[in-house]
Amino acid sequence: MSMAASLPSVYEPGQVENKWYEYWRENNYFAPRPDLEGEAFSIVMPPPNVTGSLHLGHALDNTLQDILTRWRRMQGYNALWLPGTDHAGIATQARVEEALAREGLNKYELGREKFLERVWEWKHLYGNRITQQLSLMGSSCDWSRERFTMDEGCSRAVREVFVNLYEKGLIYQGDYIINWCPRCHTAISDIEVEHEDSDGHLWHIRYPLEGEEEFIVVATTRPETMLGDTGVAVHPDDERYQHLIGKKILLPLMNRVIPVFADDYVDKEFGTGAVKVTPAHDPNDFDMGLRHGVEQIAVIDKYGFMNENAGPYQGLDRYACRRQVVKDLEAQGYLLKVEEHRHAVGHCQRCDTVIEPLVSTQWFVKMKPLAEPAIQKVLDGEIKFIPERFTRIYINWMENIRDWCISRQLWWGHRIPVWYCQECGEIICSKEDPERCPNCESAELKQDEDVLDTWFSSALWPFSTLGWPDKTRDLDFFYPTTVLVTGRDIIFFWVARMIFSGIEHTGEVPFYDVNIHGLILDAQGRKMSKSLNNGIDPIEVIEKFGADTLRFSLITGVTPGNDVRFHWDKVENTRNFANKMWNASRFVLMNMEGFEAVKPGLEELSLADRWILSRLQLTIAEVTSLLDKYDLGEAARRLYEFIWDEFCDWYIELAKPRLVNQANPRERLVVQNVLRDVLVDILRLLHPFMPFITEEIYQFLPAHSATIMLDPWPEYKEELIWLAELGQMQQLMQAIRALRNIRSEFNINPSILIKAIMVVPDEVRRQVFIDNQAIIKQMARLEQLELLYELEKKPEQAVSALLSLAEIYVPLEGIIDVEKEIQRLQKELKMVENDLQKAENKLKNEKFLSKAPPEVIEKERSKAGEAINRKEGILQRLHLLKK
Repeated sequence: MSMAASLPSVYEPGQVENKWYEYWRENNYFAPRPDLEGEAFSIVMPPPNVTGSLHLGHALDNTLQDILTRWRRMQGYNALWLPGTDHAGIATQARVEEALAREGLNKYELGREKFLERVWEWKHLYGNRITQQLSLMGSSCDWSRERFTMDEGCSRAVREVFVNLYEKGLIYQGDYIINWCPRCHTAISDIEVEHEDSDGHLWHIRYPLEGEEEFIVVATTRPETMLGDTGVAVHPDDERYQHLIGKKILLPLMNRVIPVFADDYVDKEFGTGAVKVTPAHDPNDFDMGLRHGVEQIAVIDKYGFMNENAGPYQGLDRYACRRQVVKDLEAQGYLLKVEEHRHAVGHCQRCDTVIEPLVSTQWFVKMKPLAEPAIQKVLDGEIKFIPERFTRIYINWMENIRDWCISRQLWWGHRIPVWYCQECGEIICSKEDPERCPNCESAELKQDEDVLDTWFSSALWPFSTLGWPDKTRDLDFFYPTTVLVTGRDIIFFWVARMIFSGIEHTGEVPFYDVNIHGLILDAQGRKMSKSLNNGIDPIEVIEKFGADTLRFSLITGVTPGNDVRFHWDKVENTRNFANKMWNASRFVLMNMEGFEAVKPGLEELSLADRWILSRLQLTIAEVTSLLDKYDLGEAARRLYEFIWDEFCDWYIELAKPRLVNQANPRERLVVQNVLRDVLVDILRLLHPFMPFITEEIYQFLPAHSATIMLDPWPEYKEELIWLAELGQMQQLMQAIRALRNIRSEFNINPSILIKAIMVVPDEVRRQVFIDNQAIIKQMARLEQLELLYELEKKPEQAVSALLSLAEIYVPLEGIIDVEKEIQRLQKELKMVENDLQKAENKLKNEKFLSKAPPEVIEKERSKAGEAINRKEGILQRLHLLKK
């Protein structure tokens, strides 16, 4: 009975993937043990939002992490990939509030305590969804160590950090300008603001100088904020305004006197070179206002309406106020002109409301003292960014960092551990809930209403998840972690904060390498978003094609730090690759009858055997080196080419006649062993990328262990490299490809055996062809191959191909019907010329060129180029046939 009898003829990922994932989990293969031997390798998963669902960004991010973890585990490292989720303050609270609204309730009717009970219920109901989806991806993380940013241990770490920073004077309360969402009613971090280009206007407004006839003209995109102007700024080197610096202006509509001052921030080239300064409603104006000591006048409240400082405009919505202000400026002669202007407008990531910069009393972390050592560790090379170009981006941002606003006006999150004594006003910051005021003994204490920014707890993730502040075995063994894998979009907001938090609180960096990947874009190069309706659900891809196919299609083409486009044809190509791998393995297993593990002597290995073993060793070296450099996409591409092209299309085909050679059973045994050894190493190399299909095939191999995921990673063996044979096989393959091209170009039926003449002047090379002419005849479908030193007379009705040091001739007489072939080529020529004409017409069409997306134009150019090449090839063949 064949050893492959149980291996189905068709690979069905749905029947395989869940089976093996449960097997791995049940056997605890994902869990490392710090007491075991082996060097530590550790990754902490960037915690996805607890209420979220898997998107392609998560799928790519976790595929990269899983490849690295599985690879290092196979290399013998004690590998930990620690999973977890983030409580995601604003996002989660918004979801629960939406659910309450559907019940006709709001959070205020429930009260804080009951509302938080509802949020925890929501978390328990939906929180496991993304971890289940990550399991479907094949993520080999240690679920026994799964963490949540608001679990007991992480919450304790958050308090410890807050109190430590407070006691060092690095946390303070103050008035500062922050991003405010008028709909979510909270401060939001920069990362939660999405800047979208919008069509707007640039209003040019005359501001009259006090007591003079002269005006200074300012240009603004937000005329409603002029009601809160407390100055006009110009660049100190702008000659147009030198005489105005220090003078006073009468603010239109409000009749308030404000100063003109000089500041380097002003861009002389933008607008008129003079800018209105509204410190309460613009972060740059806020900084300028502090430098020049001008007043902060807030005219917009936290709900987006004009307040009492807006005078006659009080009570208007900010946009209604804009319309009225413009109308009044025009009526009073202050509006000079209005220009169309496209500019970036900040929107709340959660609800898409336009954010409002507001000055507010908030809690802040003083950043300069924390940023300096975090910069130095990167400069010293203790932390490396991959690719290296992100180092400069990180350092530039850290050198110009502003204090971090960490308070949020929410109920869901880590509540700020500060209490206010209602009797004496004492402020108490404590790791434990205080019962009495240490100053006056009063029990009348009120905790701060705000919670901490979500990023405050996730900044502690690499060490809080390993047991800090306790000195645990996990912390001692796995920290600092080896590598952080994350997207380029959160370098500043998460990566930077983890670096300074790790250094400050543990004395060590949180990770040694930061592997940055790009974003997944759609086929047209656009970011995937709900508004464009261009998102792809990874679970749908898994259900249709399997997790291995999704993983491998995401990873191929990825280069560190660069965005990558998602194409469905890539998914289908990968599905074809999985099927190719399955069928090749099935062929090997079906030919293992009578298999016996032997070590063939060198003289028993054919040229093809030595070639495939050499190519395998070079592939092992290349893939390992690329993984070391975090170039996982290129590693996948090299593997793909080796498996599909060299192993499946060449070696397996060359092995077939030897497997059925009844006259030489030893040769069959040799080729069985080479096939089996190469296939085992292929499966091991491919396993981190496609874990399920490799495990399924592996379990049918002779002499396998309990699981491929604990098999050793293939090691490069120099003794299995035969350089001469590599060159010889390359020569044969070049000749075979030339012969196959001739067959294809002249439409020679595959069933017809043809004759060929090869002229090889070099004696050594000619001998290689003579010794291995059976390979050429088999792979090029020849009945006769004549090998000559030189050609006395060119054969009639023959086509030729020129190789580097040889010429090939194939006589066509009797092989093809010349007249019919001419007719076929002429028909094909017309079709190609038609395609070319269509593409060229489009490329000459100005309307098409001005309106079509760049990728569509590029596709037409590519079509035209391909058509030109095809046309030239057909004309050459017609010329040959007509001669």
